[in-house]
Amino acid sequence: MSKSLMIQGTGSGVGKSLIVAGLCRIFRNMGIHIAPFKAQNMSLNSFITKEGGEIGRAQALQAEAARIEPSVDMNPILLKASGETGCQVIMNGRVHSNMKAYEYYAFKKEAWMAVTRAYERLSKKYDLIMIEGAGSPAEINLRDDEVVNMRVARHADSSVILVGDIDKGGVFASFYGTIGLLNGDADYIKSFIINKFRGDVNILKPGLSMIQEKTGRPVIGVIPHLGDLCLHEEDGIPLERLGGSRSPGFEGSRIKIVVLQLRYIANFTDFDPFIYEPDVELMYSLRDGEIKNADLIIIPGSKNTVKDLLFLRENGIEESIKRAVKKGIPLIGICGGYQMLGKRILDPSGIESCYKEMEGFGLLDIETTIEDTKITSQVEACILSDKMPDTSSPNSLRGYEIHMGRSSGNTCLFKLRRLSHNSELIIDGSVKGNVWGTYIHGIFDNDQFRHGLINSLRTKRGLRPIENIMDYSKLRDEALNKWAKILKENIDMKFIEGLINGTNVRRLIKSDKRADSDIREGR
Repeated sequence: MSKSLMIQGTGSGVGKSLIVAGLCRIFRNMGIHIAPFKAQNMSLNSFITKEGGEIGRAQALQAEAARIEPSVDMNPILLKASGETGCQVIMNGRVHSNMKAYEYYAFKKEAWMAVTRAYERLSKKYDLIMIEGAGSPAEINLRDDEVVNMRVARHADSSVILVGDIDKGGVFASFYGTIGLLNGDADYIKSFIINKFRGDVNILKPGLSMIQEKTGRPVIGVIPHLGDLCLHEEDGIPLERLGGSRSPGFEGSRIKIVVLQLRYIANFTDFDPFIYEPDVELMYSLRDGEIKNADLIIIPGSKNTVKDLLFLRENGIEESIKRAVKKGIPLIGICGGYQMLGKRILDPSGIESCYKEMEGFGLLDIETTIEDTKITSQVEACILSDKMPDTSSPNSLRGYEIHMGRSSGNTCLFKLRRLSHNSELIIDGSVKGNVWGTYIHGIFDNDQFRHGLINSLRTKRGLRPIENIMDYSKLRDEALNKWAKILKENIDMKFIEGLINGTNVRRLIKSDKRADSDIREGR
């Protein structure tokens, strides 16, 4: 049985995913064979493994940090919210069904079996499992039925470090309240980490001492506020990106790429490579002013294509897009965005919505039928059409598919080989004038393709093409190393190593019980 350590949080968005990724890289650099694990993830940001299974994108990043291949065992349960149809439940990488909240609670026994079996399989392969919790472990209305926080800690007999985001306010109250609400499960929490701190840490020190006195648990790290680390977020676009990402240099000559900020946006990490490009400003927006002044507009993937299409139509954004296209601004649709660009979307079984048929934007000569079989596969692709308006890169491309619709008509852009489907060959994508679309997620991760696209936009603006091609995977690896270094410098690694090896456990459990008594008695 492998050793383990669990990172839980006082709430969602406190930084658990990136802290787990950073620890995975730290321990991997120490020569430890480590793997990430998150029992249940709720996210529209997903990744397809080599075997064609779907997991949370955060676990793929953590596996990358650990320098191992992502697998479905790292995230056995993935929930994808889809509007009025509830959540799509993905178990062991495959779609199980769509469920309402009450249906999922009745399903928890089966979900827990999947969780424990996945954990046992990982435990046989790796020396250390770095476990991530979800939300807060102190949601008292959910505690008896949860399968991702303290129940996992008990199953793995894992020490827990609780992370709080001081930038949100109330971090000490969150630490104290979490301990007080967990009763006996609080014994698993051995220490705290404060994340996203701004200012002078000396001013914080009295609070660190007081929270240890009140809970019996030390704060073993204060991590500075670093802004956008340019690493995959779990399920929300970082606020810094909403205002537009800008690298130093190229003032006045940047290419402006506007990604539509859909309500059910999925896999927004498709566009992360543009963040690293110094001559690109990447922005998520729905404003007419941004759309009409863009050099490129992208409609991203969506977990509910029809509802997002209706939202764009009812709020006048469809007309803004069409005006921009008529003006000559290139438009790209990825997955759900690709489906929107066609003539019609048919959903005869009511899988995504109550609409059996919906008129699309009519900018591509295709129509899409939503089917109950989800296609999930890594793919290799090559460009077929000489009509590609933005790049003529002939090189082989890599990416992945995640979609429940099949599009037909003038599909003529890419030849795909599905690596998870017995090397099945298909034709994907469509192009018409300055509009094109595809089902390929991760297409912009391909350096030469992305470079050709950006230079075509620069040429269109009368700007000189950029010669150097950015190595995205190298920059990501450097970003992970930089993050791991910052994390290591700001947390007590000896304490963490002691937790994993069991040297601190006995002393802390005794202290924990005394602190729990103090909290119950109001001291």
